[in-house]
Amino acid sequence: MSSAGTQIGMQSSAPSRARLQILLVEDNPADADLMMHALRRKGLDVSTTVVQTAGEFQRRVKEELPDIILADYNLGEWRGVEALEILHREGLDIPVIMVTGGLTDVTAVECIKQGATDYVLKDGLARLPEVIRRALREKNERRLRHQVEEDLARKVDELARSNADLEQFAYVASHDLQEPLRMVVAYTQLLAERYRGKLDEDADKFLGYASEGALRMQVLIHDLLAFSRVGRNRAASASVDCNAVMEEVLRSLASAIQESGAVVTHAELPAAWADRTQLAQVFQNLIQNAIKFRRKEPPVVSVQAEKIDRHWLFSVSDNGIGIAPEHAENVFVVFQRLHARTEYPGNGIGLAICKKIVEFYGGRIWVESQAGSGSAFKFTMPLHGADEGEGSRP
Repeated sequence: MSSAGTQIGMQSSAPSRARLQILLVEDNPADADLMMHALRRKGLDVSTTVVQTAGEFQRRVKEELPDIILADYNLGEWRGVEALEILHREGLDIPVIMVTGGLTDVTAVECIKQGATDYVLKDGLARLPEVIRRALREKNERRLRHQVEEDLARKVDELARSNADLEQFAYVASHDLQEPLRMVVAYTQLLAERYRGKLDEDADKFLGYASEGALRMQVLIHDLLAFSRVGRNRAASASVDCNAVMEEVLRSLASAIQESGAVVTHAELPAAWADRTQLAQVFQNLIQNAIKFRRKEPPVVSVQAEKIDRHWLFSVSDNGIGIAPEHAENVFVVFQRLHARTEYPGNGIGLAICKKIVEFYGGRIWVESQAGSGSAFKFTMPLHGADEGEGSRP
């Protein structure tokens, strides 16, 4: 039994159980017999190879790939704990249990730190079977966890590639569709102008439908192109003065504000880390929606900001028609509309663009509202730079 490569086989009373392959690093035949006896008493079906030198261990562990390794701590010429170094070099995940005649607490802790699963004293071999079972369970859990992590990483990569392909497709398709659609719009409008009243009423109606549909498709493609462009240029990120952005947005919405009698106010706003144009899109879409989805009285819109941890929390509140809580998530879905186009114009893409922009910078956006009682759209954006205080101001 003391010779290298000795095979020890034991049949258990449960023939359906797979045989456990053990590599035993031991130079004392009597101790090897005692370990096998302890395992046999607990019904383990074991096939064991005994080795005594580092060379034999390295050769056997690569040839047999055992389920578990039992190693004596001190073997004279080398120490069993050195088996851990060999396993590490070979990239093998095999549980190692130190089985030794005497081991101080300090040495035991050192063995565990180096990668040993556990240790068993030779005068306490009764607990060896349970230690082996626990080590195998932990190994199986590691294998399953590693497999899940690999599957998840693969799916994340596949999803990222799929999203990139979809964004590229949407960008190319919407960009390339603009020119032929521009021709359709131009010629349907020309037909409507040139032949209005010269044909029958149905012809005028059909030309009107065609012209309206072409214009609506043109707006839809423009919106889709804007949606696909979000996140394509991270290099444009910088410290953005939100006060200056708000002034630009209010100037661009001046006509809608004047027509609706809206009152739009904002507190002193901070500097956020983003692309200036995209951040302006967020503010403009939210304020534009507040003006569009109004009640009979003039819209009142308020923009606020406060510092939360390492982000700015922005809030755009209004006194509009509100949103029922069950639709609070749906409003951010691309092309999702809660109202007929005859009630409120638009393609239902503005909030989807806001969501995509905010999430691109690691923030989130949501709405707090009740039907008929106004809405508060809230979103977070990162502070300027890595330092929490850098670039921020009240």
